Amino acid sequence: MKLVWSAETACKAYIETVQSCGVYRESGVAELVAAMAAGWNAQVIAETWSEGGAIETSMGLGIARMHTGGRHVCIVPDERSKSEYAERMGEAAMSPEILVGEAEELMEGLALVAIDFMVVDSTRNNFSKLLSLAKLSNNGAVLICKNANARNVPSPSGFKWRSVLHEGSRRLVRSVFLPVGDGLDVAHVSSVNSPLKSGGAKRWIKHVDPRSGEIHVIRR
Repeated sequence: MKLVWSAETACKAYIETVQSCGVYRESGVAELVAAMAAGWNAQVIAETWSEGGAIETSMGLGIARMHTGGRHVCIVPDERSKSEYAERMGEAAMSPEILVGEAEELMEGLALVAIDFMVVDSTRNNFSKLLSLAKLSNNGAVLICKNANARNVPSPSGFKWRSVLHEGSRRLVRSVFLPVGDGLDVAHVSSVNSPLKSGGAKRWIKHVDPRSGEIHVIRR
């Protein structure tokens, strides 16, 4: 099996997130991430968060979970972060699962498995390690690094998705950098033991930046 896209569900989650977060003038990270998680019918949505962080993306993921009927799990480093996260999500009438502790230890345990949608913060020093340790769904997964422009690399292309995938069992279906918010790096990972594609024609995709009006052409 593999992830199956539903444009209708994605649209519903997108609109609800815009309404909940009060983002009306331009596209932002929260509603885009919500649309992707809901559209892919993610059953295990995971994210990382720490004290003082923005909450809108978490709200978007919570809305996506309502449409998919799956789990929404947030990994926080300490009790202070847990308390703040629970309070702010509670104000939005949402109560996702919260795991407290070192993300690496939690990833290696049994508390979080079969992840098919994951959002991490690129500004965390260990974000690539978290991705490499994540126990992904056998049906494939979508992985997102937010704040990609802020991380300590020369350019968005300085991060290589293949470096965090387990060799032999997974392949990178496609990846793209989106100039939304502070930058989103998005990757679609194959199901387990998915056969490699033979050489075929690639296509060009045009993306228009809603902020600047710039046109970005992506080949995949």
